[in-house]
Amino acid sequence: MRILIALGGNALLKRGQNLSASAQRENVALAAAVLAREILAGHQLIITHGNGPQVGLLALQSLSGPPASAMPLDVLGAETEGWIGYSIELALRNALPRETRIVTLLTQTLVDAADSAFQHPNKPIGPIYDEAAARHLAALNHWVVMPDGKAWRRAVASPAPIAILEIDSIKTLVQAGSTLICGGGGGIPVIRQTDGTLTGIEAVIDKDATSALLAGQLGVDRFIMLTDVDGVYLGYGTPGARLITHSTPSELRAEGTAFAAGSMGPKAAAACAFVAATGKNCAIGAMPALHEIITGQAGTMISPDIAQA
Repeated sequence: MRILIALGGNALLKRGQNLSASAQRENVALAAAVLAREILAGHQLIITHGNGPQVGLLALQSLSGPPASAMPLDVLGAETEGWIGYSIELALRNALPRETRIVTLLTQTLVDAADSAFQHPNKPIGPIYDEAAARHLAALNHWVVMPDGKAWRRAVASPAPIAILEIDSIKTLVQAGSTLICGGGGGIPVIRQTDGTLTGIEAVIDKDATSALLAGQLGVDRFIMLTDVDGVYLGYGTPGARLITHSTPSELRAEGTAFAAGSMGPKAAAACAFVAATGKNCAIGAMPALHEIITGQAGTMISPDIAQA
């Protein structure tokens, strides 16, 4: 099968883990071993990835220097796309035969400058804090902060992806049989100005939304989002939490706000969008269980509604 796999930023760097290159390298090596198994089994993978923890770290480092040297989020997004893409590609090359075609492509994603997300930042990035520390940093750095599970993080604008600028190049590489790493961090956010030129903008695009758009345009057989939990839960974090093993877009949408806006909510929305648009299956689950997710033995499978099927 041709499968688009979206790796969550927290699947590459565990929640609360030290934000170091060595910690990410170890996690990426584990992820590469899981991915390589499926490539060797004959599946073609298109790999996207999150960058929330990493882009937040680089933003903190940028703020620690002279004010004039502070980098905007689109530049930091490009840096993380290169950093994480390089890490994944290197680990895959170490796990696969030398002749395997692996390409990392820097990807830009077009967004609308008038998107309401710019007035309502809700994308958590960077390290986790307790509430007091988060509010102190918010006042110090003019941040917006928000709860993320039991912790707090910085929140930034997350506009909806409209188009992937490198889509033709991506299609060419996929048709050539490459294992492709692209769309990192949802892509570098750019807008089109009134004169038709492109420029970067201060935002971090949700990688699951971009991945769903990309998966639909590539006509993949399956879209899988890997994260640090084993599927979609109702009542996550409560004693009565229940794993949803199978669902449909209408059933997930009926749950409304049951899924956290900063974590599972975007994944559920991306799954619904992909399944409704393509009539194909999408799955959400934990990285180590990828093989079982592909075979339908683990994770949450989202299938078309009966009327659609």
